[in-house]
Amino acid sequence: MSIWTISTGRWRHCVRRTPTALHRQPYALPRISHPIMSGMSTKSTSEQNPPRIAIIGGGLGGLSLLLTLFKRGIPATVYERDVDRHSRARLGGNLDLEWTTGQRALRENGLEDAFRKHSRRDAEVMKICGKAGVPLLEHAGPDPNDQSLKDSRPEIDRTVLRGMLLDAVPEDTIRWDHAFVSARALESGQYEVTFANGSVTVVDLVVGADGARSRVRPLVTDATPLYHGVTGVELSLMPEVATLPENRDIYDAVGPGTCFSTEDEKVFTFQRNHDGRIRAYAWHRAPLEWKLPDDPKEAKKALLEIFHDWAPWMRKFIELANDQSILPRPLFYLPVGHRWPHKPGFTLIGDAAHLMSPFGGSGANLAMVDGLELGLVLADVLKGGVDAGEREKAIAAFEESMCARAEQHSAKTMKHLEFSMSRSAPHSIVEVFKKIVGKEEGTY
Repeated sequence: MSIWTISTGRWRHCVRRTPTALHRQPYALPRISHPIMSGMSTKSTSEQNPPRIAIIGGGLGGLSLLLTLFKRGIPATVYERDVDRHSRARLGGNLDLEWTTGQRALRENGLEDAFRKHSRRDAEVMKICGKAGVPLLEHAGPDPNDQSLKDSRPEIDRTVLRGMLLDAVPEDTIRWDHAFVSARALESGQYEVTFANGSVTVVDLVVGADGARSRVRPLVTDATPLYHGVTGVELSLMPEVATLPENRDIYDAVGPGTCFSTEDEKVFTFQRNHDGRIRAYAWHRAPLEWKLPDDPKEAKKALLEIFHDWAPWMRKFIELANDQSILPRPLFYLPVGHRWPHKPGFTLIGDAAHLMSPFGGSGANLAMVDGLELGLVLADVLKGGVDAGEREKAIAAFEESMCARAEQHSAKTMKHLEFSMSRSAPHSIVEVFKKIVGKEEGTY
């Protein structure tokens, strides 16, 4: 097993029965001399108005926080490692946003109409299959005449959603090509933040919204992501290929929404995106050392061997997948119930705080509501002119609320993954989904 050691800044290997820590390319851990560590205290007098807020990461959580603050007159800046908004535009599948989490973050920031425009109600259609590709359960989605979003989870492409958020904030509130490197406490009680491009800024609060491989997380908690024992691959069928007459079998089998197939401790799930692309995720149980071949032909060969007895249209999908869009997707998580003692000047949201697998559909929803609620807390205390100590108490209370909510979703997600990867699938996941939708649908 590989564990990142803070003392050496290197990977070390040891034998343990717990899951392995997140495997990644080694980089220098962020360095920090924290007031708590150095005996300094946070400022007790009224802060300069306004405090400087650095949001590390321009994903859905970081942008939701930025938007919430901007809408309430609180300045903040997002620092994003991508070179520009188009750097990873092809990545990310459909997201189903919940009324009380993801939709709420949009609704309370004036983006409900934009969400209605760009989300797809027809994509709420869900099929659950075994490896034969024959639906055991079909959820038809909402009544097309029902305009209420409250009891639905409309689908929206991640890239479209991120674009909505980017368009809703001023361009100068985002610093592209700024990969976080370190933070250093200053005598003033502020923090000097350094980025890989050499730029440096001084801030009062650092928010880690930088995802699964968060570089801010080690400044807040010793917890490291653990490997689920499940790895996989993302594949894409380009729109011009998916719509060819000879590929009608794939197009019809997937349907307008999601086709979730599971059996033999493997999962093959398909989504149709807004542009006609069909995106798939193929997961199986394997040690962390399992490696997808770099050569696309060899990668497809490996997947065809793993899914050797699955439906012909699924194997055909692998064969036709775009060579430039074959991406490894091992699954990691932070322990259920993960919490940390509050560290003045720092906090985490989204996957940086409570990483979980996509098997609960919770990651994006939680990141967005985290950003909303932290933004509301900060707007409330900062407009009240409170000092740093009171601000930190408010952030600590937010962290506890966020972690309590995430614990429930994380536990549910863990169960859904195990049901999906169990030997009793697909019937086990059919039963779970029946309980979710509250209907006895399908042929099972």
